[in-house]
Amino acid sequence: MLTILSQNTADTNSFRAFTALRARYASWDEVLAAPSDELIEVIRPGGLAPTKAPRIQHVLAEVKEASHGTWDLSFLAGTPLREARDWLDALPGIGRKTAAIVLLFNFGRPALPVDTHVHRVATRLGMLPPRTPLERAHDLLEEVLQPDEVYPFHVELIRHGRDTCRAPRPICGLCPLTDVCAYFAQAQRGRLPIAPVPEPAPPGAEPRFHHELIHGWAPPE
Repeated sequence: MLTILSQNTADTNSFRAFTALRARYASWDEVLAAPSDELIEVIRPGGLAPTKAPRIQHVLAEVKEASHGTWDLSFLAGTPLREARDWLDALPGIGRKTAAIVLLFNFGRPALPVDTHVHRVATRLGMLPPRTPLERAHDLLEEVLQPDEVYPFHVELIRHGRDTCRAPRPICGLCPLTDVCAYFAQAQRGRLPIAPVPEPAPPGAEPRFHHELIHGWAPPE
């Protein structure tokens, strides 16, 4: 349910909504049986509540039926990967990325979630052709990764995309991958924009992005 709540919203908001959901309802059966208007208000902090509330209840109904009322999805751990992914994909509001998140983080399966950071960084590095659709990006990247590379690849590309290879302009002056980066090669020719390395924060100011990396200051929580 946290994965659904996280769709198209910030992590802070999705965790706030998930915390409210678990505080209000003692079981998934209660969430499934809740009046839709009530559930919408409970998860409103997560954004898009009128869309996500019925989606959550539809998914819960499918999971309850598939698990014979146990809410146990451990069968996905032993199901062939493609079949497990297709089963999740068939749930209301669950797409390729969400299915991959469940399989990777809950069951350790080598399914790669391609979010905006992974897609952007992989494209800039030249691992994906320009304007590759997200669905195709999942297939292309999974084809070149070994199973034990999927988790670190996903996590590190998100970190790199948030901290350094940011949209709309990457901070190439901090990047250790410029020697293999297709974007940087174009930026060196003046064809693509890059951001300057951030300056140190003035005395007394709260440190910002990269200050730990550049200046030895710990970033804010």
